[in-house]
Amino acid sequence: MEGSDLLSWRKRNRNRTRPAGEEPGWVDALNWRAILVVTGVAAACAVVVLSLGLALDRPVRRVLVQGAFQRVSPPEIESAVAEIARGGVASVDLEKIRARVEMIAWVDSVVVNRQWPDALRVLVVEQVAAARWNDTGLLNARGELFIRSARFVPPELPLLEGPDGSESVVAQLYLDAQGRLLEAGLRLTGVRLDERGAWELQLDNGLAVRLGRQAVTDRLDRFIRLASPMVAKRIAEISYVDMRYTNGFSVGWNGRSALAVAPQEDATPDA
Repeated sequence: MEGSDLLSWRKRNRNRTRPAGEEPGWVDALNWRAILVVTGVAAACAVVVLSLGLALDRPVRRVLVQGAFQRVSPPEIESAVAEIARGGVASVDLEKIRARVEMIAWVDSVVVNRQWPDALRVLVVEQVAAARWNDTGLLNARGELFIRSARFVPPELPLLEGPDGSESVVAQLYLDAQGRLLEAGLRLTGVRLDERGAWELQLDNGLAVRLGRQAVTDRLDRFIRLASPMVAKRIAEISYVDMRYTNGFSVGWNGRSALAVAPQEDATPDA
């Protein structure tokens, strides 16, 4: 029924005589003019929104790559974006693009934004290698293994070693010990956790500090408090310091037998 016919029908029926006591029906109670107005406005808004969406959803024609690059190339990022960005600028899935770019080696974090009318802006932050891991791996400053087999491993980075899955634990001990040893005049260049769970520190002249498997934090504290002053003065003469004693430690001298700095009853190191 057209709008004009509906209004005419309403006028004819408005004058119809109702029996005494009869209540108006729900159809009579409706404000048909208001309903028609609201429906028309809603339809017009829908058309406007649809038209605007189609106008904004232009094909992605440009990818603007930003960042300080040393290990990652912008064309590599553009190629990764092109794999995902096959729709328009408005409808493209930014989260999928971010996840795809973060799969590229040496990429740490990614932010993707729309750049109207036809571009995407991709801000990339590269990984920063903070330590070597075992033979060919690289760790970032958070202790995360981000490359397992690097083609080039910077030799100046500290060497952290341990079983698979222990990266964050080994990195944490390195961070805990590094600053404290530096204050004592010693430079830490490596931390090793073996398969048995025994810890060993490596200093810059090759000197090893054996911490063992038990009370590792206490033994590190005792090394810094008791042994490090002597080690700092005579580091060129010392091969290792063994802290696996209850109350003392032993020193291995280059070309000489070890000297135990511990009570006689404590002459055997613990685990």
